[in-house]
Amino acid sequence: MAKYLFVYHGGENPKTEEEVAEVLDAWGSWFGTMGAAVIDGGNPVGQSYTINGDGSVTDNGGANPATGYSLIEASDLDDAKAKARGCPILSANGTVELAEAIDM
Repeated sequence: MAKYLFVYHGGENPKTEEEVAEVLDAWGSWFGTMGAAVIDGGNPVGQSYTINGDGSVTDNGGANPATGYSLIEASDLDDAKAKARGCPILSANGTVELAEAIDM
Protein backbone atom coordinates (compact mmCIF):
# COMPACT_ATOMS: atom_id res chain seq x y z
CA MET A 1 0.00 0.00 0.00
CA ALA A 2 1.20 3.50 -0.84
CA LYS A 3 0.82 6.61 1.28
CA TYR A 4 -0.75 9.75 -0.15
CA LEU A 5 -0.61 13.27 1.18
CA PHE A 6 -3.96 15.01 0.83
CA VAL A 7 -3.58 18.80 0.95
CA TYR A 8 -6.79 20.76 1.36
CA HIS A 9 -7.24 24.16 -0.24
CA GLY A 10 -9.95 26.70 0.42
CA GLY A 11 -13.35 25.78 1.69
CA GLU A 12 -15.91 27.93 3.40
CA ASN A 13 -15.91 28.26 7.17
CA PRO A 14 -19.10 27.24 8.99
CA LYS A 15 -20.95 30.22 10.41
CA THR A 16 -23.00 28.74 13.26
CA GLU A 17 -22.38 26.17 15.97
CA GLU A 18 -24.83 23.88 14.18
CA GLU A 19 -22.85 24.18 10.94
CA VAL A 20 -19.61 23.48 12.84
CA ALA A 21 -21.16 20.30 14.25
CA GLU A 22 -22.33 19.25 10.77
CA VAL A 23 -18.88 19.83 9.27
CA LEU A 24 -17.15 17.92 12.06
CA ASP A 25 -19.62 15.05 11.64
CA ALA A 26 -19.00 15.00 7.87
CA TRP A 27 -15.23 14.82 8.35
CA GLY A 28 -15.60 12.12 11.01
CA SER A 29 -17.88 10.09 8.76
CA TRP A 30 -15.51 10.43 5.80
CA PHE A 31 -12.51 9.35 7.86
CA GLY A 32 -14.66 6.50 9.23
CA THR A 33 -15.36 5.18 5.72
CA MET A 34 -11.60 4.84 5.17
CA GLY A 35 -10.91 3.08 8.48
CA ALA A 36 -7.27 2.02 8.91
CA ALA A 37 -6.32 3.76 5.64
CA VAL A 38 -6.22 7.02 7.63
CA ILE A 39 -2.60 7.10 8.79
CA ASP A 40 -2.80 10.68 10.09
CA GLY A 41 -6.09 12.58 9.96
CA GLY A 42 -4.05 15.77 9.96
CA ASN A 43 -5.15 19.21 11.00
CA PRO A 44 -6.26 22.54 9.64
CA VAL A 45 -3.35 24.93 9.22
CA GLY A 46 -2.93 28.62 9.99
CA GLN A 47 -1.10 31.52 8.39
CA SER A 48 1.74 30.43 6.11
CA TYR A 49 5.21 31.87 5.65
CA THR A 50 7.81 31.09 3.01
CA ILE A 51 11.46 30.62 3.98
CA ASN A 52 13.54 31.70 0.99
CA GLY A 53 16.89 30.36 -0.14
CA ASP A 54 18.67 33.41 1.25
CA GLY A 55 17.11 32.82 4.68
CA SER A 56 14.63 35.68 4.44
CA VAL A 57 11.01 35.07 5.36
CA THR A 58 8.01 36.10 3.29
CA ASP A 59 4.69 36.61 5.07
CA ASN A 60 2.11 35.27 2.63
CA GLY A 61 -0.33 37.95 3.79
CA GLY A 62 -3.25 35.67 4.51
CA ALA A 63 -3.02 33.96 1.12
CA ASN A 64 -2.53 30.46 2.44
CA PRO A 65 -1.72 27.86 -0.19
CA ALA A 66 -3.10 25.12 2.08
CA THR A 67 -5.86 24.97 4.68
CA GLY A 68 -5.12 21.48 6.02
CA TYR A 69 -3.68 18.06 5.34
CA SER A 70 -4.07 14.31 5.94
CA LEU A 71 -1.94 11.25 5.22
CA ILE A 72 -3.95 8.40 3.71
CA GLU A 73 -3.00 4.88 2.64
CA ALA A 74 -4.29 3.66 -0.72
CA SER A 75 -3.61 0.69 -2.96
CA ASP A 76 -2.78 2.94 -5.92
CA LEU A 77 -3.39 6.39 -7.39
CA ASP A 78 -6.91 5.50 -8.55
CA ASP A 79 -7.80 4.35 -5.03
CA ALA A 80 -6.39 7.60 -3.60
CA LYS A 81 -8.43 9.63 -6.09
CA ALA A 82 -11.58 7.71 -5.16
CA LYS A 83 -10.97 8.35 -1.46
CA ALA A 84 -10.33 12.07 -2.09
CA ARG A 85 -13.61 12.42 -4.00
CA GLY A 86 -15.48 11.82 -0.73
CA CYS A 87 -13.77 14.66 1.13
CA PRO A 88 -16.20 17.09 2.79
CA ILE A 89 -14.14 20.12 1.74
CA LEU A 90 -15.33 19.57 -1.83
CA SER A 91 -18.90 20.43 -0.83
CA ALA A 92 -17.60 23.62 0.83
CA ASN A 93 -16.07 24.91 -2.44
CA GLY A 94 -12.60 23.65 -1.56
CA THR A 95 -10.24 21.27 -3.34
CA VAL A 96 -8.02 18.32 -2.49
CA GLU A 97 -4.52 18.08 -3.91
CA LEU A 98 -2.94 14.67 -3.59
CA ALA A 99 0.54 13.32 -4.07
CA GLU A 100 2.20 10.03 -3.25
CA ALA A 101 4.43 10.25 -0.19
CA ILE A 102 7.69 8.55 -1.09
CA ASP A 103 9.30 6.49 1.68
CA MET A 104 12.99 7.31 2.01
